[in-house]
Amino acid sequence: MSTTDTTKGESKETTSGKELVSIFVMGKKYEVPKNLTIMKSMEYAGYKYIRGCGCRGGICGACGTVYRKPGDYHIYVGLACQTVVEDGMYLTQLPFFPANRAAYSLEAIGSEPEEVYKKYPELFRCVACNACSKVCPMDISVMDYIAAIKQGDFEKATELSFDCIQCGLCTVRCMGEMSQYHIAQMVRRITGSKITPQASHLKAMVDKIKTGKYTKAIKDLKGMNEDQLRKVYQQREMEPTEAPDDWKPADVTYL
Repeated sequence: MSTTDTTKGESKETTSGKELVSIFVMGKKYEVPKNLTIMKSMEYAGYKYIRGCGCRGGICGACGTVYRKPGDYHIYVGLACQTVVEDGMYLTQLPFFPANRAAYSLEAIGSEPEEVYKKYPELFRCVACNACSKVCPMDISVMDYIAAIKQGDFEKATELSFDCIQCGLCTVRCMGEMSQYHIAQMVRRITGSKITPQASHLKAMVDKIKTGKYTKAIKDLKGMNEDQLRKVYQQREMEPTEAPDDWKPADVTYL
């Protein structure tokens, strides 16, 4: 695809009529169509994602990106799959950050706050600057859930951090050099396994699984090829859109 570059102040267009903007990826200039996300613009420029791509839907947090805008001293962050390019943007991706991640056995630890404090003593280096919250692409109050963990309120910390996508951008900006997202993950695991009351229907289902009720069905599915799986999926009985609360499928073998 050829491009038509023009003087400053005039638009730049491809032969297909798409307006172009200039971006700088790790210092090298590229001209890419306006309104593309950073991820798509990099692919347009010829980059091939091998890692740091992830789900492309803003969920997995694998495409953390740092960028600056012309004439602006601020450092901005965002997900490459969600952030739209701007003319003059300088950017680089941080698909992985070497944050501290403690090793532990969830079965071997208790639910006391000290379990987390022993694994992550740097938790108390937090100076409440709130830089972590400002960079979070999910608008999570990172500083607040860190405060809740320090107070031993794991349920509150779990609720506040629940939408974390583990991108690690909070850690990049942390003055206390802690890995907030790993700490919150440990807290959520403790809360889910040891603090939150267990649902009776979940326990009943786990007991059924342990009896081997679904073993053969799973083995049969794993033995199918793609066409067979597609046929089974398309022929499955679906719950009607306006089904009553007591609706059940005709075949209740695996209920």
